[in-house]
Amino acid sequence: MGFRRIWAASAASSLGDGALLAAGPLLVASKTHDPFLVALATFAQQLPWLLFSVLAGAYVDRLDRRRLLMAMHALRAAAIGGLAVAVAVHADGLGVIYGSLFLLGTGDTVARNAEMSLVPALVPGGELSAANARLFGTSTLGSQLAGPPLGAYLFAVALALPFGLDAASFVAAAMLVAGVRAVPPARAEHARSLVREVGEGLRWLWEQRALRLLALCICAMNVTFEAAMAIYVLYARERLGLGAVGYGVLLTVSAAGGVLGTGFVTRLERRFGASQLLRVGLCLEAATHLGLALTRSAWVAGAIMAVFGVHALVWSVVTLSLRQRLVPDRLLGRVNGVYYLFSVGGAAVGAVVGGAIARGFGITAPFWMGAALVGLLAAVTWRRFRDDLAVSALP
Repeated sequence: MGFRRIWAASAASSLGDGALLAAGPLLVASKTHDPFLVALATFAQQLPWLLFSVLAGAYVDRLDRRRLLMAMHALRAAAIGGLAVAVAVHADGLGVIYGSLFLLGTGDTVARNAEMSLVPALVPGGELSAANARLFGTSTLGSQLAGPPLGAYLFAVALALPFGLDAASFVAAAMLVAGVRAVPPARAEHARSLVREVGEGLRWLWEQRALRLLALCICAMNVTFEAAMAIYVLYARERLGLGAVGYGVLLTVSAAGGVLGTGFVTRLERRFGASQLLRVGLCLEAATHLGLALTRSAWVAGAIMAVFGVHALVWSVVTLSLRQRLVPDRLLGRVNGVYYLFSVGGAAVGAVVGGAIARGFGITAPFWMGAALVGLLAAVTWRRFRDDLAVSALP
C-alpha cells in the first residue's frame, strides 16, 4: 500500500513536470533567442544539484524520509505556483524565471533522493527492479509523453496555465505521500557532524568500483546530453522547423520508447546482465547524438529519440536497482546524493557548456560534441563494464 501511494504521487507530479518541460523553454524562448540565455534556465534548475545534493543526502539519512518528501512537494508547489502568478500578471522577467526554477531544483534534490531511498523500505528486495520500472515508466509517461503536449497546448491557451498545473500536481503528490505509513529514519544515531557523514558517503561510493564507474559515466553522459537538450527548443525551431505544439510532441517520442521499455527491462536484465545492457546503452547514446546532428527531418529526429527513450529507461532502472541492492540503508541517502552530484550536476554543467557552444559554433555543435565524447567513453569503458560490474554486484 505504501509503495502504491509513492507511485501515485510520482505519477501526479510527473504530469505537472511534463507540462513544465515544454512550457518552461517556450516561456524563456519567448523572452530571448540567445542560446546561452535559454540554456541558463536549465542550468538554474539543475544548479542546486551541484550545490546541495550531497548535503541533501545526509538529511535524507538523518530524518523521516516520508515527511521530507511531503515538505519538498510543498516547496516545489510554492515555487512553481509563484511563477504561475508572475506569468499571469506579466512580471515574469528572466530573473524571476531563473529564481523560480532554482527553488524548484532545490526541492528536487531532496525529493528525488527521499523517494528513491524510501522504496527499499516498502518493497521486498527481489521486487526492486520491477518497482523501479513502474516508477520510471509512470514518470516517463507523465513527464515526457502526456505532459509536454499538454503543457505546450496550455501555454498556447494561456501562458500561466501549465505552471499552475505543475503547482497543483505537487499539492496532490503531498497529499498522497501523507497517507504512507511512517518510515523511521535510516539511523537512530548520527555521526558527530554533517561533514563527517557526507565524507562517509563519498568514501563508500568511491571505494565501490561498480558504483564509481557508473557515477563517472553518468556524469560524462549527462554533460553531453544536457548540452544538447538545453538548446533543444531552438534546435526544434531552427533545424527542424517546428512550432510550439510540434516541439511539445517531439518531446514525447522518447517517452514512448521509455514506456515501451518498462515492459521488458526486467527480462532484459535477467537475460543479458547489467554489464552488456549498459555497454550497448553507451553506443546507443553516441548514435543518438550523431543522428540528431545529421538530420533535418522531424520524423527522423522523433524515431531517434524513441530508441533513445528505451535506452534511457533501461539504463536508469538497471543502475538504480544496483545502487539499492549494494548500498546499506543507513548510507542510501548519502550515496544517492553523491551519485546525483555526478548525474544531475553533470547535466547542470552541460547546460552551460551547450549554450556557449551553440552560441559560438551553431545549433548542431553540441550534438557533434556529444557523439564524439560518448563514443570515446564507450571505447574506454567497454572492458571495465565487464570487469568492474562484478558478478556479486548483479542481480
